[in-house]
Amino acid sequence: MPFHTLLQENMAALLRSARLLRLSPSGLLHVAGTNRTGPPLGRLYSGALCGSRTAACSRLSRPGSDSVSISHVWPYSAGCLRGYAVATDNKDEASVSVRSKQAQQFDWALAKLDSSVRRTGRITKTLLLRIFHDICRTGYPSGNQALLLLRSCGSLLPEVPLEERTVLAHRVWEKLHELGAQFDVSHYNALLKVYLQNEFKFSPTDFLAKMEAASVQPNRVTYQRLIAAYCQNGDIEGASTILGFMKTKDLPITEAVFNSLVNGHARAGDIESAKNILPVMRGAGIEPGPDTYLSLLTAYAEKGDLESLKKTMEEAESADCSLMDRDIMQVIFTLAKSGHQQHIPDMVERLRHERGYVPDAMNLCLSLITQGQEETAFNILKSFSSLEPDNFATDSPNLGNFFLRHCVNMNTSLEKLTGYCEELQETKRHSAPLTFSLQCALEAKKTDLSFELMKILKEQGLPLRPHYFCPLLSQNLKDNNPAGVMEVMKGMQELGVTPDSETLSNYILPVFPSTEAARQAITDAGISLDSDNFLSLEVRSLAMSDLAKLYTLLSDPSFPPLDHNSFRNSLIQGFRKSDDVESMAKITELLYKDKRFSKEGSKPAEGASYFLYNLFDSRTEGEVQAQEEKLRKYLNQLQAQNIKISLNIFKGIRNLLESYHVPELVKDVIALVDPKERVSSGSMSAAPRFVGIEGRVVALENKLAELKAENKPLGFILKQTIQALCAEENLQRALELKQQHEEELTAGSYATLINLCCRHENVEEALNLKRELSRKDSSISLDAGKYIALVKVLSKVDRVEEAVDILKEMKEKDVAINDANVTMLFYTLNSLVSKGAVPIRRLQDTIFTLGLAKPTANLCSPLISAYLESKDLSGALEAALEFQKSYNQLPRIHDILVALVEKGDTELLQKAMDFVSQERGEMNMLYDLFFAFLQTGRFREARKIIETPGLRARPGRLQWYAEKCIFVNQLETLEQMVDMTSKLFECDRDEMYHYVLRLCKETNNWEKAEAVWTKMQEENIVPRERTLRMLADILKTNGQEVPFEMPETWYERAATAQQDKSALPPTKAESGPEYQTRLLALCKRGKAKEAYGMLKKADKQGLTLTPTPYDHLIRALLADGAFDDAMVVKDIAVSRVPGFQLSNTATSMLIITHSKKGETSDALANLKSMMQAGHVPSQLAITRLVQAQGSSGDMAGIQEVESLMQSLGTNLNLSSMVFVSNKALAHIKNDDVDSAVELLESVYTSPDSTNPGMSFVFRKVMEDDNEKAVDKLSAMAEKLANQFACYRPAVDLFLQLLDMDKLDEAKFMLARCNAVAEQKEMLVSYVSRKAQYPGQVGKIKALMSLIPDFTEKEVLYPYLMKCHVVDKDLVSAKALNEQIQKEGMVIDELSLKRLAALYRNAGETAPFTEPPESFKFYADQLKDRAAKVQVAADE
Repeated sequence: MPFHTLLQENMAALLRSARLLRLSPSGLLHVAGTNRTGPPLGRLYSGALCGSRTAACSRLSRPGSDSVSISHVWPYSAGCLRGYAVATDNKDEASVSVRSKQAQQFDWALAKLDSSVRRTGRITKTLLLRIFHDICRTGYPSGNQALLLLRSCGSLLPEVPLEERTVLAHRVWEKLHELGAQFDVSHYNALLKVYLQNEFKFSPTDFLAKMEAASVQPNRVTYQRLIAAYCQNGDIEGASTILGFMKTKDLPITEAVFNSLVNGHARAGDIESAKNILPVMRGAGIEPGPDTYLSLLTAYAEKGDLESLKKTMEEAESADCSLMDRDIMQVIFTLAKSGHQQHIPDMVERLRHERGYVPDAMNLCLSLITQGQEETAFNILKSFSSLEPDNFATDSPNLGNFFLRHCVNMNTSLEKLTGYCEELQETKRHSAPLTFSLQCALEAKKTDLSFELMKILKEQGLPLRPHYFCPLLSQNLKDNNPAGVMEVMKGMQELGVTPDSETLSNYILPVFPSTEAARQAITDAGISLDSDNFLSLEVRSLAMSDLAKLYTLLSDPSFPPLDHNSFRNSLIQGFRKSDDVESMAKITELLYKDKRFSKEGSKPAEGASYFLYNLFDSRTEGEVQAQEEKLRKYLNQLQAQNIKISLNIFKGIRNLLESYHVPELVKDVIALVDPKERVSSGSMSAAPRFVGIEGRVVALENKLAELKAENKPLGFILKQTIQALCAEENLQRALELKQQHEEELTAGSYATLINLCCRHENVEEALNLKRELSRKDSSISLDAGKYIALVKVLSKVDRVEEAVDILKEMKEKDVAINDANVTMLFYTLNSLVSKGAVPIRRLQDTIFTLGLAKPTANLCSPLISAYLESKDLSGALEAALEFQKSYNQLPRIHDILVALVEKGDTELLQKAMDFVSQERGEMNMLYDLFFAFLQTGRFREARKIIETPGLRARPGRLQWYAEKCIFVNQLETLEQMVDMTSKLFECDRDEMYHYVLRLCKETNNWEKAEAVWTKMQEENIVPRERTLRMLADILKTNGQEVPFEMPETWYERAATAQQDKSALPPTKAESGPEYQTRLLALCKRGKAKEAYGMLKKADKQGLTLTPTPYDHLIRALLADGAFDDAMVVKDIAVSRVPGFQLSNTATSMLIITHSKKGETSDALANLKSMMQAGHVPSQLAITRLVQAQGSSGDMAGIQEVESLMQSLGTNLNLSSMVFVSNKALAHIKNDDVDSAVELLESVYTSPDSTNPGMSFVFRKVMEDDNEKAVDKLSAMAEKLANQFACYRPAVDLFLQLLDMDKLDEAKFMLARCNAVAEQKEMLVSYVSRKAQYPGQVGKIKALMSLIPDFTEKEVLYPYLMKCHVVDKDLVSAKALNEQIQKEGMVIDELSLKRLAALYRNAGETAPFTEPPESFKFYADQLKDRAAKVQVAADE
């Protein structure tokens, strides 16, 4: 056995030994190196200020508390929780679908909790408990979820007392362990951290023994925190023992250990030894950092030694260890707890109010209030107003809401609370502090405090509203406590507040058996009420329950006036549930005629009309459709009663009915409109659109010769021919054709030839062609791409002035420039870098002066590149500053700063920094300087910059530099950045370490990845699942053990456990949820056969399961095609579980299986029985059944399914063509093609047609080789296209022919219906679909050969590049890239990023810089660009 293993196993025994080693700390602390072993720990992301910091000793002590052994921590004695043992209680079986939904909700809630921690440094107990209860209901916690929940039980809960936090931590641990969470060393370390933060006394030796019993090996972080635990109690001897063990194991002694020793000596009463730890650290090669000084400051704060506090702070500053505000707040908290409040003002004066001060100060206030230090907290609160004084000049300032709420929750005395409120209001920090305090008291259900505050508000002349009492009443209502309700009502009467109708109906009456009983009880109690409110309540109650009685009540002449709006919603709701149409019509007539039920000054008829509109508007589409007959009867009765509505009301109701797809009721509504107002409306039939379409033919030279021989016009064909030649890069032949047919050459052909000449760098020929074009028509202008190509080629051959003339011509002719053209301009300028700054500056000035493009950092950067390449740093800086002054752009400032730092030109560097600070703010300047120092390896200077007080995290800038490091494989630089940002406010530490792991993965550096994991634990970081997965992947790839539980689903964990148990019969203990979970796990992992065998064995032993495992196994077997086995399981379930029924999912899968086997009658029978039971089939089940019926020619079956779907009353999102297409196929199967054609034609010629696709029909008849059907359907498609301008069927047919490699037929189709070539949107959509899958590039090229210009190349080339990437065809991708460059086009960033990834996967280095943004960013950019190109093409 290795020596270190033996040591580790005997560690607990060693610590328990009575002969504890007496080791001098100084003799154990020698650490090689001159720098810190690790970064300062827990300085930022350590939560609120009420506990100790990560990996350091606790600075919030409870002197005098005895040590509590760990045996008293875990059991349920003295109000605590049980130990680590896994509970064996059976769990209730829950629906798997419900569990899945709960898991999704929990992931969302977990993200919210994590966000709260990162944003404010704290969470609320309510949120934590809600998430905890969610995971308990779900029953399948992951290790990472358990880690975050455990970590949340410490200083992140500043509003919760320390003892209560620890109880909660034990509760979480016990329950998660019971639910099967796998705890690794990170969980034990997190629990240790919580103990330290909560100042919980426990036995470190027993804790370590528990870890060993659970086969969890402690790591460096564990030992560090155990040392902190000993030191928290002042036990230096115990800490020394662990130090000796760490020394034996060669574990590094980090700054955190020394910090703990400082605290330990101070707690032991030896403050001199605590001070002497600092020189010991220096002797060990570790320079004391801010955390070390903070530990010493905390020790002095506990003693109340103000002079030593001041002296130590000065020493820290002189040692270049800047203390942050939150460090000083820690000292303030310690002073307050230790009873030295007189020194707090001195510390408050030292607060600098850095960025992030407010959330840290809020956490300090909350912690102080929790500890009973409200006065100190209030003094801290008053310092907030000095930060943003403008905020307190507003109409409603509300500083101190969190303070008042916590005071209320912690039962602060009324005298103190009102005193705080008075001062906040007098100093105009809060507009209504008493009212807010009342709100908090009401929410907390503190009845006595609420009434006392209300009395004060009343004395001050502030109004009291009935709804103030609702929270107090709701609790009594929930408890069904009439006496409690009466007490609250008495209090209301004493305060002179009368309950309104809402309060009566929602909070008072429901606690009594009836309205009369409520009235009697309230009267007996001597409480007076407004009779009108009771009357309104009685009407609402009858409206909801009995319309006939309501009519009797309202129609009584003695009934007092009552605006119908007070009971309108109740009446509408009551009618929705009632079938008493006659009473409803009578009530509506009363509203229409009787003035008692309308507002004063308004007409009853008008109010009734609006009531009728609201009756329809309040219903959903499904409700109107389901109650169509009832509503028709109601409307007819209104007509019989001669009730009329205005035309505007009719239009509103008509619009609602049409949106509900119930237009049949419109005629019943229009009958209510006065005949004099009626307007006859007829449907306008739109004439079919005809679009002029020019013929298109394949561009071939022999066809051109043929047309010339026949003396026919050549223009269009000549253009096509030249385009084809240009695509082949055949410049010579294209120019020859131009010479032969110059008179017939169009402007478009000239433009194409000019572009080709530019690609071949034939400048003279390009200019000649341009002059010829101008002679023909001087008004004609080229597109921007052609002009820029000319500028580029002219600049390359040093004809810059001619290039400038081209740019001026672009401005004169108002040539439109889009984003792609701007990118082309950048590449044009960048191609001149080697020629120096002069030509670039000349072109840039022209472009910006003429306004051809807005100045951007990208367009400005080529000039900087030219200066940097020539080593002219002064010129580069001057140019950058000029761009900032003129255009507010600062291109390549990072590269300039890096060059200046490398050269050591401090004068220019200072000039640059002063300018950046003035123009873009000090924070941006500091980040620029920070990155420059990092890039040049000057890490000491970089650390000083990033630790500047008040600096906060800029995620975008940090990500930019991290991605840069990853791209160029700069691991050391990236590590240094991550280390230095540990103190940075609002820095996402998981994200920072994730960058390092990404680089570790790319370089396969598992040792570094393992070290990253340890450092994350030291910082007490809860990693996201993606971080854990990446780390696990790195370790597994290199054959290393993963030191934590991998994030996985519950069924993966259960199935892992099943591997060792599957061969054994279930024991009695397994016959419950555990055995069922194993069975479900096998189903989830696709091991249906194994689960089937397991179930059969269990069935032989007489084991009965709940319905869920049977159902899931049936589904798994059906998914595997094992129909017979599935039916056997169904029989077992029926025999074992009385009344067993398949779930919706299983029944739907059974329908699908029958459909695939051609057993449509069985499938239809299952569908009918399913719907009769009130269940809803899946969309796929209906689709497969109807398709099977169509294939077999079962027209009656399709119609029956369609009828069933119409009666379902819900929308399954079925395609509009499911039934139409399969009916057509059924007709074709029955040799009745004409009926199929007639059916399909009716769909496309309908005025309401949405032009649905019919590719499915074409594919089916082609697969069946039914030539007769193909011919007739083709004729129909051509007819629809040529006569009705409906091109969808023709395009579907053309693309289906293309898809099935029938190119000749596709050509003929194109010749007969040339309008297909104009349907760009559908053709591009086809290309987009094909680009998703491998092996489809041939289909796209076939389309290009048939329709060469169906879309712009800017749209087409990205799809081609995607095809090559999907096919992993680097050769073709390279060729495409070269072709794009030859054509003078600029490859889009998305294609470039895809190509770079292809190079990388092939083990080659890309000959260009990979775009830095994400794939999604460039995909969205490309979509926008394609849309603009399409709009331009359409125009």
